Amino acid sequence: MTPAPTPQSAPAGGRGTYRDEWGIPHLWADTADELAFLQGMNAATDRSWQIELERWRSEGRTAEILGADAVVWDRFARQARLDDTARRCYENLDADTQRWCGQYVAGVNQALADGVRGGPEFQESGSEAEPWNSWTPLGVFLVHHILFSTFPNKLFRAHVARTLGDDAVSLFSIEAPVWSGSNAWAAHGSTTTSGLPLIAGDPHRLMELPGVYQQIRLACPEFDAIGFAFPGVPGLPHFAHTGNTAWAITNAMADYQDLFVEELRRVSDFAGERIEARGAEGWEPVDVSSETIRVRGGESASVEIIETSRGPVISETPDGGALSLRFPARVEGRLGFQALLPLLRSRNVSEVETAFDAWVEPVNSVVAGDVSGSVRHFVAGLVPQRNPANRRLPAPAFSARHDWEGQYVILPRTEIQQFAVSANDRAAGGGDAVAMEFAPAHRALRIRQLLESAAEPLSVDAMQAIHTDTLLGPWPLFRSMLTGLNADDLSLEAKELRALLVEWDGSMDASSHHAAVFAAWRGALVQRLARHPALAALNESTGYSPLFGPWLSVTSRIGFALETLLARGSEFGINGGVEAAAALEVAALEEALLDGAVWGERHKLLAVHVLPGTLAASAPVADLSGDTGCVLCTESLPGVDDRSFRGPVARYVWDLADRGNSRWIVPFGASGRPGHQHFADQLPLWTAGELAPVVTDWSVLTKDTPEQTPA
Repeated sequence: MTPAPTPQSAPAGGRGTYRDEWGIPHLWADTADELAFLQGMNAATDRSWQIELERWRSEGRTAEILGADAVVWDRFARQARLDDTARRCYENLDADTQRWCGQYVAGVNQALADGVRGGPEFQESGSEAEPWNSWTPLGVFLVHHILFSTFPNKLFRAHVARTLGDDAVSLFSIEAPVWSGSNAWAAHGSTTTSGLPLIAGDPHRLMELPGVYQQIRLACPEFDAIGFAFPGVPGLPHFAHTGNTAWAITNAMADYQDLFVEELRRVSDFAGERIEARGAEGWEPVDVSSETIRVRGGESASVEIIETSRGPVISETPDGGALSLRFPARVEGRLGFQALLPLLRSRNVSEVETAFDAWVEPVNSVVAGDVSGSVRHFVAGLVPQRNPANRRLPAPAFSARHDWEGQYVILPRTEIQQFAVSANDRAAGGGDAVAMEFAPAHRALRIRQLLESAAEPLSVDAMQAIHTDTLLGPWPLFRSMLTGLNADDLSLEAKELRALLVEWDGSMDASSHHAAVFAAWRGALVQRLARHPALAALNESTGYSPLFGPWLSVTSRIGFALETLLARGSEFGINGGVEAAAALEVAALEEALLDGAVWGERHKLLAVHVLPGTLAASAPVADLSGDTGCVLCTESLPGVDDRSFRGPVARYVWDLADRGNSRWIVPFGASGRPGHQHFADQLPLWTAGELAPVVTDWSVLTKDTPEQTPA
């Protein structure tokens, strides 16, 4: 029998929002529902513009505020039925979760009624916040994750198959061109100084400003949890410490979204005009509607919304056909929000695991531990059973062989006795039963090496240090290629660069001249391959929606798949050695390298922000260490841009022996308001690889008063 939860101690000031020196909100309420209300109010004050923008995105209304450039997103959001899917998922919630989510929305709307939803972003854009619908938080969550899985990769594979032939598809695997990622690892108490588990990690996402994750504490007599919330979404879905349990997730790289090539026809008869789609049983009716996208400063755009029995149509195809998208949340009418309250209430890893049984998407690799010393690693979410060919390319809608079978894959669960490491790799994600491709094993192998090679039992400091490891995983492959070049065929300058690189240890430190030389050579190599005659056909128009341009960028894809291209390029007439030598000659002409340029001068933080008007200039800049392929995964686009637009959007170490010994950080700050003291005050610590202490003592926090300016 599970013991009753230990009542949490209330702060002396009672119900309200308290803050530490970083402006991080600590919320206390008398019930879980009241706490959800407070969390909604806090999100609506601290991150007002951010959550409203995500709400507009979920409803396909951003062009009303941002103009014609946003129409492409709005068209997709409406065609993919994001808002309707969110509404369905909300209506299917159990009564307790629905009420709890409703209280969160009530808090958001109370902030609007209290007049604290304004800010410079609304003034600059001439817009205003509006009351939220009860299902809006589910729409916000969908917006963050609808492009987080594999279906955009299938568009690129289809383009490769069409232009270069089916055999070339695997040429662009690294294992997979990665557009999302994270690290998470756990140390069993038998390996730590305290004798209880330590859990650490860092999610890698777009470096959005304001940040996609918000540090927050949610406390009431039932539970007291610290962690990272999605502004606009209740609870702590991904990373948290309840005092009794702690968990962390990474993207499992699961393939749970399918694209179907639809054959549509318009039919007119005595019943009127309609659209039909060709399914496995012949021609079948589809749902059709039309909506108008209002555009700021421009003409409105009409969008036709079509949904077949497989899913909503989200793009045209090069031959004028259509592609529909099938994903579990739309099929099941569930998103996984039923897990959120049980996670906050969890007292052991079994309860964490049971809570995640309700999870739907995105499919996550979860590492969890508790104060009894138990550590588990499991995969959570729904991966449909169907024809494995669906994972590779868009499937023909008319073929019954590609239908979903109505069952879901049984996902792996493991009890951990020493270390658990999850870095989007095949071993952590569940292997062939879950997906076709995973991230390269570089990060996972390096983290495990650092854990296993520790000379002493692991401490919080040791776990923190792993975050900032800059050793480039694929460097041995590149070094071998450079070593194998015939130096006699190189100019004197290229020989010097080659010699410099061969002696390098592969560390992508911001202060490293060697790393800058490597990046220049790698970029030149990617650009040469992008122009290679064997790959020239890839530059043809894809015929897909321009929304998917980042996934279809030929140069970007070559950069991500560079290891595979160098290893297998000869099968397609690409001589890797010739291209590598020519790239050295190009790099040797860079004046900056001759002047001793360092990696940090090229590898700067590139915050992705949607701040209107003059506020766009408020984005901070910093020189960064790390790169794609490092544990410190500050991702760049070789051959396109050495700046980092994706990287660790949070870092944390959870100590199960003493929660007050835990640490956390975000790239920017607690506030979403440009000009606020906490807008980007954590950036210096984040850049230096430091973490801020987690505060658990209510007496050292400062309570907000009604007249205080919201963060």
